[in-house]
Amino acid sequence: MEKEVIQAELVLPNKLSFKRVQMNEKYPKGQPRGRWKHLKQIIQAENYQNYRPDEPNYVNIESPPSMHPCKRICDITGYEAPYYDPRTNLRYANAEIFKQIRSLPNEYVQRYLALRNAAVVLK
Repeated sequence: MEKEVIQAELVLPNKLSFKRVQMNEKYPKGQPRGRWKHLKQIIQAENYQNYRPDEPNYVNIESPPSMHPCKRICDITGYEAPYYDPRTNLRYANAEIFKQIRSLPNEYVQRYLALRNAAVVLK
């Protein structure tokens, strides 16, 4: 009977590959766990000096402009805005916001436009 048990132990591995690794097995007592790296450490490890200067990366901010058109965002809610009010030039997402835009005083409209850098100076 003992021979069968010994043979069975030889066939089965001690650690099954489909079992989850316990934290105490992964990091024995006294061993430090994985540490976070700062951006500066990551950049140094990547050796960006070896890349071509015209190739865009995290260090080189001179990348080509995007080919996709910019999204139009509602000035009030921040949702995507398929409509704009021709009277105030504010963008809006739905009919409820449109009613609010029409009820806004002109100075508030100018403030919203100034946030988007689309303000019109009225004299």
